[in-house]
Amino acid sequence: MTATADRSTAPRRVVFPFTAVIGQADMKLALILNVIDPRIGGVMIMGDRGTGKSTTIRALADLLPEIDVVANDPFSRSPQDPDAQREYNTQELPVAQKKVPMVDLPLGATEDRVCGTIDIEKALSEGVKAFEPGLLAKANRGILYVDEVNLLDDHLVDVLLDSAASGWNTVEREGISIRHPAQFVLVGSGNPEEGELRPQLLDRFGMHAEIRTVRDPELRVQIVEQRSDFDQSPQAYLQKFSETQATLQQQIIEAQSRLPEVVIDHDYRVKISQVCSELDVDGLRGDIVTNRAARALTAFESRTEVTLDDIRRVIVMCLRHRLRKDPLESIDSGYKVEKVFGQVFGVAPADEDSAANGRQPVGAR
Repeated sequence: MTATADRSTAPRRVVFPFTAVIGQADMKLALILNVIDPRIGGVMIMGDRGTGKSTTIRALADLLPEIDVVANDPFSRSPQDPDAQREYNTQELPVAQKKVPMVDLPLGATEDRVCGTIDIEKALSEGVKAFEPGLLAKANRGILYVDEVNLLDDHLVDVLLDSAASGWNTVEREGISIRHPAQFVLVGSGNPEEGELRPQLLDRFGMHAEIRTVRDPELRVQIVEQRSDFDQSPQAYLQKFSETQATLQQQIIEAQSRLPEVVIDHDYRVKISQVCSELDVDGLRGDIVTNRAARALTAFESRTEVTLDDIRRVIVMCLRHRLRKDPLESIDSGYKVEKVFGQVFGVAPADEDSAANGRQPVGAR
């Protein structure tokens, strides 16, 4: 029988509920799809200051169900993980439950703080691999959030993206090497006024959501009132949304289970690749991510066959950041993607309601 460790009785931080976030549909959908299928490769969220980027990301982490982990394991590994079973030399590992890890990476973090470090002195004197885990170890099986990622050192961004893509972090110091799992959803956010990421780094993010300040006065008042209600009585406010939170949580769990059954027609795959080819997208990441995101959306909506509308809803977020930028061009890259999508798939591009989504109409600047 598997032993179960006692849960921590420390009070949990109260977080604004995900289902109470108004507007910003692109951002919310991209985050949910990455949780359903982390292989999509993370989300880059670019938008104005004060548009709820950090609030929404923390709200999603709080929404997710608790996971089973090996008790006191620094990497939060699953009790079914073969590597953990070999390391502890038993298949009956002590089990604990914990919330999905949500790790904030500070802008001033060093590489040792992010990746972890090896105690060389202890290794030489005692012959023991003394490893001090970093933020990547803490984020395993969770979400790693980098606010203002466009201001982070390019080398660190590269390290994060490599770990997110491979699912492993390797630390090498003075001939000693340690490798540990680092499977997380990488979420970056930033304000375009403060600078852009280099194109080769931006391309490594699976999806890209652009959000704008909500302009509708009625919606703005509603957002202000909701935030005031939450600040005055957090527990009462959470209770009001407990049912919708539980429903969405269950929907995500079922989508994760349904994902392997979802199929996408070969003709749709060919047309997705044709869109990427006509947009002159470098590499094959755009094709792969669009296929994965469309399948995740299908699973989320309780279906097993990808439709044309599923592809239309995700393709802009999967491709817009992969287009080559012309500094003299004023056309929004999202509009380009929708235009080519319409031509290849034989449908007219649909303008979305900017007020509901918190962003400008497609093609507007």
